Amino acid sequence: MKRVVIKVKGKVQGVSYRQHTLRQATALGVTGYVSNLSDGSVQVLAQGGEPAVDKLISWCYIGSPSSLVEDVFVEEDEADEIYLDFSIIQL
Repeated sequence: MKRVVIKVKGKVQGVSYRQHTLRQATALGVTGYVSNLSDGSVQVLAQGGEPAVDKLISWCYIGSPSSLVEDVFVEEDEADEIYLDFSIIQL
């Protein structure tokens, strides 16, 4: 199991980035969440099999059709909380 926190910067709010991330993560079988941050970026917590999580990370560089991703930061996460699905949340 791989678990990462991804921070995506650029034009990623107000362009359906979270909804597209939800669809992509669900299709890949990745659990966790996606949320807007107050600095205009988006945070994704993704957990699942390494190939699926890596595919979601790669997708984050592309984003939704209307987004303009400028940078993606990925950090391994050691927390032991288990997510059963993928959702859009408010942090």
